[in-house]
Amino acid sequence: MRDTFLPFARPSLGEEEIQEVVATLRSGWITTGPKTEKFAAAFADYVGGRFAVPVSSATAGLHVALLALGVGPGDEVITTPMTFVATLNTIVHCGAVPVLVDIDAATLHLLVDQVEERLTKKTRVILPVHFVGQPADLDPLLALAASRGIAVLEDAAHAVGTEYKGRRIGSFPTTSVFSFHPNKNITTGEGGMVVADDEGVFERASLLKFHGMDREAWKRFAKEGSPRYDVEVPGYKYNMMDIQAALGIWQLPRLEGFLQERGRLAARYDQALSDTAGLILPQRVPYPARHAWHLYTPLVDLDRLTISRDQFMAELKSRNIGTGLHYTAAHEFSYYARTFGWSPEDFPEAHFVSERIVSLPLFPGLSDADQDDVIAAVGDVLGRHRR
Repeated sequence: MRDTFLPFARPSLGEEEIQEVVATLRSGWITTGPKTEKFAAAFADYVGGRFAVPVSSATAGLHVALLALGVGPGDEVITTPMTFVATLNTIVHCGAVPVLVDIDAATLHLLVDQVEERLTKKTRVILPVHFVGQPADLDPLLALAASRGIAVLEDAAHAVGTEYKGRRIGSFPTTSVFSFHPNKNITTGEGGMVVADDEGVFERASLLKFHGMDREAWKRFAKEGSPRYDVEVPGYKYNMMDIQAALGIWQLPRLEGFLQERGRLAARYDQALSDTAGLILPQRVPYPARHAWHLYTPLVDLDRLTISRDQFMAELKSRNIGTGLHYTAAHEFSYYARTFGWSPEDFPEAHFVSERIVSLPLFPGLSDADQDDVIAAVGDVLGRHRR
């Protein structure tokens, strides 16, 4: 057994990131400023998007994106229960109603053919989630949305570097929101990015992210700026800081290497665990895609085991192997069950996955020896608890 604890995720930061943060601290300007703009422009260029709005988190990004798309009280937003709860929380914060569509238990994505059944006159947005780094099937969703005059908002928190049919997520005629949390494919400590194809959405999201003010602070207080500003709407305090962007400026050029290493580690898991009874390995989508491997999420095959998924995770922890739970299906949390009357069985495929999914350690810098420890521990735990 390992002597030290292995976390399921760890950020990969180089000396350049550290020096850029130090230089930012020494510059005297540490909040939103030129480095934030530089990172936003570089990110938009990378994903192939027209406009980018840097924000304090992907949650903040989803909130301002929904508002910028006109979502408000009484509207409905169609999404998946298999997502981080921020996806639903931000819909509720807008006064809107989340309308859920079950998932394909193999790919973990919402069932596209059921989306049309959920459409009503109140539907304002379809919100697919590019789960664990694999893209949702966008073409039919875009066609459906265009035929009904509604918007598509991509929850791309897991999808920095993901591609759908040869195009990067962020390059489609939608609005998409990315995350730079420390366990994501690149990090700014905390932070996110709204990428918009529509200039009106970009302008509205830009306004909402900082108090509804028509000038950022650094454009007011710099020598060439003016201290006067107008407040056009009552906005929020969702701005990214230059301290955060200093990390992103150097993380972005490393992304391709990160993606290659994540893919290599995922392939090692696939090969080593392919014949492991009691584990269902992650499945691929049937259309052309580049998987960004934000997470490696097999399902624990409860029908073949005498323990639950949570007990499986606890046994790995006792062997110094960290894991993650991504996620408990959102409709099963007490607030959502109570507010909307949902029960686990309302979305049976999401419930099935929610009871079984586990995230194994996966990050650039995970050594083959560390990964071998994970593989050995998984095999040992499953071997001890097979039916």
